[in-house]
Amino acid sequence: MCSFLLVSLNIDPILEEVTIRQRRKILEEMVRGKGLSEAYTATLRRLKAQKGNKLILGQKVLMWVPHSERPLLVEELCHAMGVEMGSVEMDLENIPALRTLLASCLGLVTVEVSSSTVRLVHFTLKEHLSSDPTLFHNPHSEIADACLTYLNFEGVRDLSPHLDSPPSEMPLLEYASCFWGKHARRCATENTKILALRLLDRFDERVSARLLLLHHNKDRNPCPYFYRVSSGPTRFAGLHSVAFFGIAEILTAVLDMKEWDVNASDSAECTALAWAAARGNEEVVRMLLEQDGVDPNKADLVVRTPLSWAAECGHE
Repeated sequence: MCSFLLVSLNIDPILEEVTIRQRRKILEEMVRGKGLSEAYTATLRRLKAQKGNKLILGQKVLMWVPHSERPLLVEELCHAMGVEMGSVEMDLENIPALRTLLASCLGLVTVEVSSSTVRLVHFTLKEHLSSDPTLFHNPHSEIADACLTYLNFEGVRDLSPHLDSPPSEMPLLEYASCFWGKHARRCATENTKILALRLLDRFDERVSARLLLLHHNKDRNPCPYFYRVSSGPTRFAGLHSVAFFGIAEILTAVLDMKEWDVNASDSAECTALAWAAARGNEEVVRMLLEQDGVDPNKADLVVRTPLSWAAECGHE
C-alpha cells in the first residue's frame, strides 16, 4: 500500500523526466527508502508552487478535510470551497468541480466511493500536515467563518424554520448548522464573533436552530431532548445556542448586548443554563450563574433542573 502511494504521489515528477533512465532513477530512489514523509514534503512543495487560485483551493481543501468534525460529503466540500468571505449569497459559478478540487491537492486528497466522502490519501498525512506551521493560520476560525457566512446568506435566512432537512441545493447547510459552534469554540476571532452575532439575532426563527436540535436528538445523549412540533417554533434562541456549544467568548458579547432574557426557555422549557449544565460547559455555566436574576432551579417539561441535568450527564 505504501509503495503504491509513494508512486502515486510522485507520478507527476516521474513523468516530467525526459528519458527512461531518469524516470527509473527516481523510482529506484523511492524503493531505496524514500518514505511517505519525504513524499508528502515534496508534494506539498509542488502544491505551494502552484499559481493563483489553484494554490488557494489546494490549501483550503487540505485545511477543511482533516479539521472537519465528520467526513465531508463531496457536495459539502465543493460548496464550502465556493464560500467567499463578505458575500451575502452563494455564487453557484464559484463552486469548483470535484475534478478541479482533487487536482489542486496533487493526490493528497481522495474520495471514498462507498460513502461519497472526501478524505486524506493516508492517515499519516494528518500528522504531517499538523507539523507544518506555514500551511494553516487558524483553521477552526476560518472554517467557523465560512460556516457562519453560509448560514447568513440571504437564501438560507429566508428558508422556513420548520424544515427537517436541508434543501438539495444547499448541501452545506446541515454541517454548517450543526458544527459552526464547535469550530468557533476552538478559535473565535473578532470576525467570527461579528458573524455569529448576526446569525444569533432572532435565531429561533432560523432553520439552523431546528437542524441543530434534530442532529442533537440523533446522538441519543441523555441531554435535553428536542420535542418536535410539526409547525411550532423551537424557541431555541441565540443565548441557548451559545450555551449549547459552550463558546464563552461569544457569550460575553451576547450578554453585553442585554437583549436576551437569561431565564428564557425553549420549546422543551430548557433554559440556556440547563443546556450548558447538561453539556458540561463549565465556564458558560459559571458566567450564567453570575447574571442578575438568573433562576438556577427553573425546571423543564420533564421537571429536570440544570443541576439534575448536570448530575445525570456526569458533570461535576
